[in-house]
Amino acid sequence: AHARVQLAPRRATTSEKEINLVPKLPTMGSIVLKSLSVLLGIFFIFVGTMKLTSIISKDLHKDLRKEYVKYAKVFPFSEALNFKVPAKWYRRVIGTLEIICGLALAFIPINAVKQGSNIILLLLMMMAVYSHYMVNDKFERIAPALVFFFMLTGRMVIDWQLRRKLENISGSNGDLKQKKQD
Repeated sequence: AHARVQLAPRRATTSEKEINLVPKLPTMGSIVLKSLSVLLGIFFIFVGTMKLTSIISKDLHKDLRKEYVKYAKVFPFSEALNFKVPAKWYRRVIGTLEIICGLALAFIPINAVKQGSNIILLLLMMMAVYSHYMVNDKFERIAPALVFFFMLTGRMVIDWQLRRKLENISGSNGDLKQKKQD
């Protein structure tokens, strides 16, 4: 009769336990990133909807329609492209992009999609600041675009820092495995 030998499971070292826990526990940065993504996403869904329809507010929608007539005249690429942008379509395209990117920021869990949406919204905010400036709007009209530009920039920086931190952790995890193999 053969005796069966049972081996005790190998216990992870303290450093291995710490490395395995880091990606699983939500960090303050990841909580801030998720919260910022959802809140910015909802905001841009709201603003984009106001540009496309009067469901939220008839007065704001009417005001936006008037403002986009001015913004279309100072569209940054109209001279370079030798193309006059129709105000109606300019407003519709911007509103649609805001809704799509807002949905992506708030609800799509794929980081590359969120980053792409973030970059598109950053470009839209830069165009908004430019348009407000070119039509001589008061600072009160420019301020929201600036605030959301900085919030989107902050979101991008936090995401970049978290990815860098995870790369460093996974890199050090690989170093541990390499040391064990040696």
